[in-house]
Amino acid sequence: MNRLFGTGKPKVPSPTLNDAITSTDARVSAFDIRIKRFDGELAAFRDKMKNMRDGPAKDGIKRRAMVVLKQKKQCEAQRDQLTQQSFNMESAILATENIKNTMTTMQAMQDANKAMKKQYKKIDIDKIYDMQDEMADLLEQANEVQELMGRSYNLPDDIDENDLEAELDALGDDLNFEEDIPSYLKDPMPAMPELLPEAPQGPTQQPADLARAEPALRM
Repeated sequence: MNRLFGTGKPKVPSPTLNDAITSTDARVSAFDIRIKRFDGELAAFRDKMKNMRDGPAKDGIKRRAMVVLKQKKQCEAQRDQLTQQSFNMESAILATENIKNTMTTMQAMQDANKAMKKQYKKIDIDKIYDMQDEMADLLEQANEVQELMGRSYNLPDDIDENDLEAELDALGDDLNFEEDIPSYLKDPMPAMPELLPEAPQGPTQQPADLARAEPALRM
């Protein structure tokens, strides 16, 4: 069958923006190379005209330089157009990616909202309120049980507090608290030693002075 009708041509994928940008950047680079070559030619013409006198020869070189300069301007204009095209395509790619990210975010938020709605359908607010009230009642009952379990027995209910305080004061007078005091605390404190007399402040007498004073004392 393929021999009779032949095979169809394979479909060539359409170029993408990235392919177009790559091709455009390559063309921009080619124009940059041509512009640099024109700059070299113009520099050579300028150097020649500096050393030449005015005349037909200089005018001929000047005309050639004008042609090269015009070609350079055309290349610069085309390069600028391609550069702007490349920038526009990059902006389009960026905008497309932003839209994709926005759509992905919206889809994720919608899925989250659906999941939350499905979960909230399983929750009954009234049941939560009832559970809280029931919990408060149970805690109150637990407190009552604790109070009952800690209740004291064999204590009469008709005892007056004033009578209890008077009896407690009377017990304080009869109790002998000295029995619990250690013996070393019961012993009296030892007497402090008396202070010695102060030494005389004047100069002390030598033995010779005492010998001279004895006759005077005998008289």
